[in-house]
Amino acid sequence: MRSRTASCSCGQLRIEVHGEPLGVGVCHCLACQRRTGSVFAALAAFAAPYEVFGTATEYVRVGDQGGRFNFRFCPVCGSTVFHTEEGGEQSSVAVAVGAFADPSFPPPEDSVYDCRRHSWVQLPPGVTTFAKDPP
Repeated sequence: MRSRTASCSCGQLRIEVHGEPLGVGVCHCLACQRRTGSVFAALAAFAAPYEVFGTATEYVRVGDQGGRFNFRFCPVCGSTVFHTEEGGEQSSVAVAVGAFADPSFPPPEDSVYDCRRHSWVQLPPGVTTFAKDPP
């Protein structure tokens, strides 16, 4: 089974995941824009098990539908590397696609909060868009 390692900018915080992504998507919500410092977040979900190396600082954010998301970032360089949703932490993890530093990483399949997408951002053909979170 293929494994991939994502890391922060300084390499102190890493996560190793196994297999292919359960899904790859982008989020244009304002919280993700602020969190990443970019105009969207690109995330890939992976099934457990996964291994975390290094020390992470956590930030918990409550989503629009009440879910609580635990974002883990490096306390040294500040890079967000991954997050889990409370209640589902053992089953999957969402990893920042950029943390893999792999230009051949699979493209997104879904785009959420498309109502907040910057007009100049063009999505790849075939991406399913949702105005907000899918039901």
